Amino acid sequence: MARARRVTPTAAPAGRRAPALPKGARRTTPSPETLAALGPDRLIALILGETGRNPAFKKLVSAALASLQGPEAVAAIVDRRLTALEGAQGYIDWQKRRTFAADLNTTVTVILNELRPLDAGAALDRLRRFLDGADAVLNRVDDSTGAVQGVFDRAAAAFVEIAGALPPEDAAGVAARLVEPFAADPFGPLGTVLGEMIPALPEPSLAEIDDRLAAAEAALPQGGDPRRDATHHRQAARIQILRLRQAVADRRGDTDTFIALERATLPGRENRVAIARRLLDAARATEALDWIRRMQDPGLRIATRADLIAGFDLRGPERERQALEIEILDALGRGDEAQALRWGRFERELDAPMLRTFLAKLPDFEDEEALRRALDHAEAFPQPHRALAFLAAWPDLRRAAALVVARPETWQGDQYAVLAPVAEALAQDHPRAATILYRRLLDSILETGRSAAYPHGARYLAELDALAGRIATGDVDPDPQAYRAALRRAHGRKHGFWSLVRD
Repeated sequence: MARARRVTPTAAPAGRRAPALPKGARRTTPSPETLAALGPDRLIALILGETGRNPAFKKLVSAALASLQGPEAVAAIVDRRLTALEGAQGYIDWQKRRTFAADLNTTVTVILNELRPLDAGAALDRLRRFLDGADAVLNRVDDSTGAVQGVFDRAAAAFVEIAGALPPEDAAGVAARLVEPFAADPFGPLGTVLGEMIPALPEPSLAEIDDRLAAAEAALPQGGDPRRDATHHRQAARIQILRLRQAVADRRGDTDTFIALERATLPGRENRVAIARRLLDAARATEALDWIRRMQDPGLRIATRADLIAGFDLRGPERERQALEIEILDALGRGDEAQALRWGRFERELDAPMLRTFLAKLPDFEDEEALRRALDHAEAFPQPHRALAFLAAWPDLRRAAALVVARPETWQGDQYAVLAPVAEALAQDHPRAATILYRRLLDSILETGRSAAYPHGARYLAELDALAGRIATGDVDPDPQAYRAALRRAHGRKHGFWSLVRD
């Protein structure tokens, strides 16, 4: 590669004035039109001023200038930064993390904005090299905010996008060349990249990739190991490889291979939902029903990254399993069994989507009676907060209000995710029930001294004031004036709260 001449921004020429904006114009938001009105000299001065203050911006400007010389000059700038990253060993603490993440992001931006338009293959090579160093970088940085990981995620997504824009044969070649480095480090970002590329690859290329993955799995050390950690690491690496092979099987529509790989991955603990779904999609509903009904440890669940981000719901796996079982029964023409499962699911969990589907599949004139029976069941449900949430969301606000008024001492203010939206929904037509809920929310905030929630508490008190004139005497105990006076006596020293209250 030819040595690139160092490119440095130089001073702007003097003596030329930028064209003035039209008289009376108030265009101060940067846009192509407003910036053009500044003229080249003024823009050059602004750019040079920013390059002196902002190292990341200076790198972007230098790379843009280098692009005028061709892809080799831009690649040289990127290579110098990648070499420095690969040789660095110092720890990046939280104080330096923001600057470090910005520098990494600048490197990716240069690859995408300056190198890619000139040479997509060179851009892929640099992104691949950048991703190869992900573990080394993340091991020496305090990335508690995920900012640095986010830069590598951006680079991985860009790699998939650029590779996907290549001719199919070229994209297949890029994917095949990822197998070996992925096998060397199955926990690095290249596995994610390869997994995202597989669904878009031409089918003829998939056999070679699967063969390479199978060879990588076979090459893993076999047998026991006195070092327990090494054994677990090897097994985890094997699972990573098998998961990619399953992605290949899915792309090829090979259900039997997917099942065989699932059995090899977790013998006796297969993901029966994943298997049954593929069998059903392959019009093999009888086999799908067998799989979905196989006994399995109900506590076993491999939580994905998406699960952890969204907040894992312990009831989710069984809900997903039973929903698929019902779908399979419908496909087999066993509608009565499917309806029985839908009703049972609703009875146990107050599952609204299940109830809606149950009602939709009933014969004409039977749905109204079934709905009345369902709402009666919901109103008597032993978990009152879940019952209230269901009735308000259905919606049946009359029943929800009746439930609140019938059990005023039941509602727990710390259940604000349920009580707050229900109180808001009830305020218009059911002020008595809304008052009860707003009081429980406010009491909980003040009794526990949750100062961060004081703004919410002040809003609840304002809602109570608005509701006060619409409540008949004796509807709530104590009456609104007595309630506010009691609040003052019990919590008058909570100045952080009362400072937010409008008297």
